[in-house]
Amino acid sequence: MSRSAPTGSDPHRPDPRHTGLKLRRGVVWRPGVSRPAWPGGSTALPWLAAVATIGLQICYPLTSGDQRAAVTVLSVLAFCTASVGAAAAAHGLGRAAAAASVASATGLIAESVGVHTGWPFGDYAYGGALGPKLVGVPVVVPLAWTMMGLPALALGLRCAARLRARAGAGTRWAVTALVGGATLTAWDFFLDPQMVAEGYWSWSSGGPAINGIPVSNAAGWMLVGTVLTGALAALPDRATAGRSTAAPTATGPTATSHTGGDRLPMTLLGWTYLSSVLANLAFFGRPGVALVGGVAMGALLGLGVLPGRRGAAHHGNLARSEA
Repeated sequence: MSRSAPTGSDPHRPDPRHTGLKLRRGVVWRPGVSRPAWPGGSTALPWLAAVATIGLQICYPLTSGDQRAAVTVLSVLAFCTASVGAAAAAHGLGRAAAAASVASATGLIAESVGVHTGWPFGDYAYGGALGPKLVGVPVVVPLAWTMMGLPALALGLRCAARLRARAGAGTRWAVTALVGGATLTAWDFFLDPQMVAEGYWSWSSGGPAINGIPVSNAAGWMLVGTVLTGALAALPDRATAGRSTAAPTATGPTATSHTGGDRLPMTLLGWTYLSSVLANLAFFGRPGVALVGGVAMGALLGLGVLPGRRGAAHHGNLARSEA
């Protein structure tokens, strides 16, 4: 005689006894897939760091001189902590450490080559306001590549996840890398004019420019950003390595976009976008910077957010039609 389902249970919900799934605190999870992070747990530190980042960046326009330089460095440290902490909560400390190392090393190598050779960004030089240097590059600069590289990866993964199921893993990886590189480039449309105005670095390259910054710089950011994001996307993800064939079709790091694991990185990207547009319009008097950066970064954020909403509505309609 078959055993009937317990009274009040959902007949469509998989029984953990027969599917290999386990119940923990009322949440079904699969062996080999990272468990949800609970409020007040491993996600507390990155969210606190994100709040600190926002607070410091709000203070930035209200400061000047050495105080502004200190706020700049502290905001990079807080932002980097939030980004790496979010990666640790979603994918584990080991992968987060590997991602931070890859991003920082890529940024340091690219900046060092750029400072000494003028390639791929153009001819530029750092001042002394950002603190101690390593191979001619302020130590805080590779951390800035890390702090934005991880959120750029999250946006790239979101966009790659929008591809149809028949798209191969190589195609999804390429989309992730290209969108991530474009995101970093769009961010630099805000960053470079601001940092040059403060004297943190200066340009000696001639030729075409966007808001006073050589076009070669944007090309360099696209190249380095794509390489950096592609390297991050290629890292193994323990959170999805053991996913069974019964799991959702998204595999590898792309699955994070469907589990809410990218909520903090996307929040940081959204804040960076909105605050940069507002600051350039209201505080710095640079409407051209607000326009170029706003259009470029806004279009990329739209790619990651708007299709998801349409997709969610589409799946909801299908569910209702099948009911």
